[in-house]
Amino acid sequence: MNSEKSTQLLPPADHFSVLLSPTPRGARLARLLATDWMRDRDLPLRVAEAAEHLVAELATNAATHGRLPGRDFRLVLLARGTTFRIEVTDTRGDDLPHRRRPAPDADSGRGLLLVEALADRWGVKLGPVPRKTVWAELDLPPV
Repeated sequence: MNSEKSTQLLPPADHFSVLLSPTPRGARLARLLATDWMRDRDLPLRVAEAAEHLVAELATNAATHGRLPGRDFRLVLLARGTTFRIEVTDTRGDDLPHRRRPAPDADSGRGLLLVEALADRWGVKLGPVPRKTVWAELDLPPV
């Protein structure tokens, strides 16, 4: 029997999904995994840098405001066509994100302002109960 061995490079998947613990460590891991995944896809630098900040912010929000003991949050990255989408799902559908006016000397409270500044679009999708997904999209240049 004659068998040929060949090495074939398969195209990288256009999506990534992972469950992470709702802790500062889980939020940091989300950013590191996203950065690594984006690097493998050769995303434009502008998109990759903005996406890294968006993942960090959305994952931190999930770990801080969406935290319930024993329930993880999910990070999903999707690159399709001319859109790069980041989704972070947690189990606190009762606590929707809203912009707050932080005190000038406050250490926190500016996250959604950052999301609005960096994302081309963003929003919140409810369900299935008790979940919510906060998503942000960045436009990719045409191929």
